[in-house]
Order: sequence, then C-alpha cells, then structure tokens
Amino acid sequence: MSTPLIPEMPEPVYVMSEEGFRLATYTWGDEDAPVVLAVHGFASSCRDNWVSTGWVGGLLREGFRVLGIDQRGHGMSEKPVEPRNYQMPLLVSDVEVILDTYMIDPVRYLGYSLGARVGWHVAVDLADRVERAVLGGIPDGRPLGRLDLAQANDYLANGTPVTDRATQNYVKLAERVPENDLAALIALAGGMRFGDENPDLGRPPQQPVLVATGTEDLIFDDSKQLAAQLPHGTFAEIEGRHHFNAPGSRDFKRIGIEFLRDAGA
Repeated sequence: MSTPLIPEMPEPVYVMSEEGFRLATYTWGDEDAPVVLAVHGFASSCRDNWVSTGWVGGLLREGFRVLGIDQRGHGMSEKPVEPRNYQMPLLVSDVEVILDTYMIDPVRYLGYSLGARVGWHVAVDLADRVERAVLGGIPDGRPLGRLDLAQANDYLANGTPVTDRATQNYVKLAERVPENDLAALIALAGGMRFGDENPDLGRPPQQPVLVATGTEDLIFDDSKQLAAQLPHGTFAEIEGRHHFNAPGSRDFKRIGIEFLRDAGA
C-alpha cells in the first residue's frame, strides 16, 4: 500500500512535562524503523510544519518512523502564558521527557526555526541520543529577538495596530494556525530572553549537522557562517525561499531526507 503525500493526522498521545504541562505527540510508521524526531518552529505545529508540507509522507516513504511533537505553547499541547515557562532548558527537557516516555534513542533530529534552535541544544546536551540533525532556518542571535514585545502585548490587550514589520510578520504567523494562542506565543518570545540561548560555538554539536536556510531569508548569511564553524557541518541553500515558506520547499525535503537517510553511511 502506497504512502499518501499527506498522511492522516493521528490523535495526539500526551506526555507530561517535568512541570506537569501536557505535550502532544504523534507517531507514524513501523515501530522497528529508524526514528526521525520532528520539532516545529515558532507559531507552527507538527501538522503545519511537517505533515501539511509533505515531510512526514516523504519520511515514511523512505522507511522511517516519525515521532512528531507540538512544542509547549503550540498545537494541541498545553499553552502556559508565563514567559518563564518557555526558557530554552525547559524546551530541551520536554524533548528528553518525550524520548524517555517512548523509550527511543538514538534518533535523527529534524527541526525548523525555533525547533532548530532547540535541536542545537538537544544535540549538545543529549548527545548520545541524537545521531545527526537537520536544522532548518536556525535563527541568528537570540531567538525571536526581532519581535517587539511591547507592541505585541499592546496589540493583544488593546487591539493597537502593530507598526514594526518583523512583529507584524510574527503576529500574522501566530494567527494563521487555528490552534495557536497569541498570549502564549508572546510569552514564549519573552521567555527566550532569559539567559543566553545563543549557539555556543565553543561547545557545538559533534554529530553530522545539515544547516539549511532560504536564500531570501534575512538570516541566510549568519546560518551559512554557523554551518561553517560546526565540526561536521554542511550547509544547504533553499533557493528562492524566505523564512516562512522554506519548510514547504521540495528541494529542502529532498536534501533533508537524504541527509537523514545517510546516517551511518
């Protein structure tokens, strides 16, 4: 039986975070197949980032099992509205709890944007549990640092029009996915500003890592430089794509799935 281009979305299986938040997880494929852990970007979801774009279908056709998650604050997962619930170590801990619950390792990691930044830290902190990683559109500097929190909160509380262009884009992105809660996503953007969450080039992932970024993405040059400083890094250009439409690129899927398939080669 052939795998459909867009597989059906299973009912979520919930895993509890260390603080007791419900995290929605989804699985496809043979339980004995190599596992790709798919982690979406800011204001997206597993369905939006990986299922509707054809990634899950493509991975299944290559013989993978896919374990997808809705990060806290997204999709069908719980959505706390306090910024301190969105610090990077907590997002990494969520991944660890999910791997523990499913008793799966090692995995091949697939992340985009915020999911790619989480993947950097997962690959470092849980190094023995990640074979290799595709980090698409990995943000430069502090994640979501270009979002103007004051304007976003004023829009949420009072409906005041947002004038900052980057913040406009993030708000539109947040409102595009029906399951999103803008208050939770603004809290997430605030939570990313606790501590120093920049990639530590003094302690980079040691696994093979593919960094892929759209040629029209504002972070293109920074992503390319980041890949060049990884001990086993590769960079792929996603031609003609910007940050918000790169996940649907046919070229990105082809290059990313080939890289994940080549583990152990």
